[in-house]
Amino acid sequence: MAKVASTLSFFLLLLSLVISGPLKSVNGDQKTWCVAKPSSNEATLLENINYACAQVDCRVLSKGCPCSSPDNLINHASIAMNLYYQSRGRNHWNCHFQNSALIVMTDPSYGNCVYA
Repeated sequence: MAKVASTLSFFLLLLSLVISGPLKSVNGDQKTWCVAKPSSNEATLLENINYACAQVDCRVLSKGCPCSSPDNLINHASIAMNLYYQSRGRNHWNCHFQNSALIVMTDPSYGNCVYA
């Protein structure tokens, strides 16, 4: 009986997905950005920068570039993490970074530093 119930549940779930169409992202058409949590420790932020910049072009963080200032880990991590998040399709799982990131709906751009 339990096997029939679980098979029926799976079938109903599958049917609801077929009827409702393809799954949509949580943020839909809303533009979102990925930034570092202010409570993140320095070691985690540095790991996030290294990981993200190994995957995407982080030249925007180079000295003299608009996003190099302020020159601190939380700023650089937020920019690197967002570059990664944007390049991977803005999926919530691309903004996890060991639970040290937040998805925001307010553009974090400042001055001449434009978040992608």
